[in-house]
Amino acid sequence: MKILYIAVALILVVGLGAAPAEKLVLFDGKSLDGWKKTDYAHPGEIKVDEGKLVLSRGRAMTGITSTRTDLPKTDYELSYEAQRLAGNDFFAAATFPVGDSFITFVNGGWGGSVTGLSSLDGQDASENETNRYFKYNNNTWYKFRVRVTAEMIRAFIDGKEIVAVPIKDRKVSTRLETRSNQPLGFATYDSTGALRNVEVRGLSTAEIEANNRSEP
Repeated sequence: MKILYIAVALILVVGLGAAPAEKLVLFDGKSLDGWKKTDYAHPGEIKVDEGKLVLSRGRAMTGITSTRTDLPKTDYELSYEAQRLAGNDFFAAATFPVGDSFITFVNGGWGGSVTGLSSLDGQDASENETNRYFKYNNNTWYKFRVRVTAEMIRAFIDGKEIVAVPIKDRKVSTRLETRSNQPLGFATYDSTGALRNVEVRGLSTAEIEANNRSEP
């Protein structure tokens, strides 16, 4: 009977896909443990305020970079909530690993509305096929999710897919300005931004397969 139970369990695992890896909570809402201030010239203040991680406006950039050494490189999802408290440009541009490289998901760059990935094949979000125009209102929380596999990057805002781009055999990189956010970090440009609920989790086998499909 014990052998039967084990066999049934194995069938369920194979049928449903391997369970996602344990979730990593990157910001506890209380402290800056696991983070360091990004080495930008003339950055603004970084502080924790009522459960939010606040990146105050700098001249022109303010950033924060993870010091963790256990971050996944592929087959994972990065999720976070962010809002712009002041300014009119990107307020939580997220830089994250893509295999042995890195890329940045820009939210509201180039004057406040351009959203996309920088860079693909040397082209910024304003130039490549991930370029989307999204209106961000100040003092409004937005929920972001980014899924990374070896074949695709998908990005969502408030549950709506904004970016779905194949990356296999393409050059994935960051702009010079956000290299200091590697391996994972956030940056603002001439704006004050706030973050909360910053988490990373591994994807299940089924989620990886779904992410790699060319259709949504």
